[in-house]
Amino acid sequence: MNGNNRVTKLPAKGNTNPRQSLLTRGTSQTGVRLYNERLALSLIRRHTSLPKAEIARFTGLSAQTVSVIVRQLEGDGLLLREKPQRGKVGQPLVPFSLNPDGAFSIGLKVGRRSGDLMLLDLTGKIRRTLHRPYHFPTPAELLAFVAEGTETLTSDLKPRERARIAGIGIAAPFEPWYGDEPGKPSGAVTDEWVNFDLAAKIGTLLGWPVHFCNDATAACAAELLFGKGSEYRDYGYFYIGYFAGGGLVLNGSLYQGRSGNAGALGSIPIPRSGGGSQQLIGAASLCVLERELTQAGGDPDVLWRNGGDWPALGAPLERWLETAAMGLAHAAAAVASVVESAAIVIDGAMPPSLRDRLVEKTRERLAQVNTRWITPFAIVSGTIGADARAMGAASLPLLANFIIDRDVLFKETA
Repeated sequence: MNGNNRVTKLPAKGNTNPRQSLLTRGTSQTGVRLYNERLALSLIRRHTSLPKAEIARFTGLSAQTVSVIVRQLEGDGLLLREKPQRGKVGQPLVPFSLNPDGAFSIGLKVGRRSGDLMLLDLTGKIRRTLHRPYHFPTPAELLAFVAEGTETLTSDLKPRERARIAGIGIAAPFEPWYGDEPGKPSGAVTDEWVNFDLAAKIGTLLGWPVHFCNDATAACAAELLFGKGSEYRDYGYFYIGYFAGGGLVLNGSLYQGRSGNAGALGSIPIPRSGGGSQQLIGAASLCVLERELTQAGGDPDVLWRNGGDWPALGAPLERWLETAAMGLAHAAAAVASVVESAAIVIDGAMPPSLRDRLVEKTRERLAQVNTRWITPFAIVSGTIGADARAMGAASLPLLANFIIDRDVLFKETA
């Protein structure tokens, strides 16, 4: 699989939407008008609804300019006019909110043991999801899942709604051909994946713009946009999937680095029990728990089935929790020592009750780590869980077309 964070744009097939400009404005126009439209959409998204007077106050734009922007966005079907707010002096204020049907996007999570597809609307609401467990699929098998799944996801959309699909986001490991041991190729389908450009193939298959992102980075983006991450300006984010990974939020924005690989927190060196060191990925990943279950004669597939709590996993789970928590405690201290993060957020593809146990154990193990001269920080649970990677992927087309960077919103609290 080639590429880091990027977008592959291909012409849409058979798109006859007379208002297609509302999707292309976000990627083809530049300048003040585009900036102001995205700013208005971002503010309304953040506050749920706003009248034009409040948009003008937050942005510093003139009332006339805001009226033109809102009228354009309403005409494009991106905003809904709500009931006037009465009871105040003067003309009643008319709030505007995002139109859920104004735009849609699709997210694809490519995991080592399962794949997920998700349909997201403009407000960030999940409309539908599909989950498919597998054992390291071939590229052809994954493309078949995408083709069948996207058709299922969009089957309830009217033609005019299908025309408002802004694109598909893909959340996947940068090197998905690695085997159970990080850094070791998987063998059977290695050659197929190494030279396979998933983004380009899916773009050709579906005809929508394609946005690609590392899977843990996508999960971090979902937490920032839709979860508890909005409570903190700076934090490290750990996502426990088949492989442990993470992300980094600085000044309220996702920091991805020059190649999209910044915040690869699974690579942080931690002490190894018995001496030496290893990377966090070798201690906190679910592939470690899968191996523990297999060696104990259990069924490791329970980790990758969708929905519900896992059954009682006994001693293998308890051993993994201890190892993972100790590793996360060391890694959390390392992150906080570098970026002085206010919090460390931990989430993962596991039942919420288990995630909360892992967070609590990590807090306990942090007391055993030398944190002298490190500014105290909170360790908290994430809020999205198993859907985080697909949700982050689905948010990418919406961010690319309609939302501006969060930093521009700080004017309102200055």
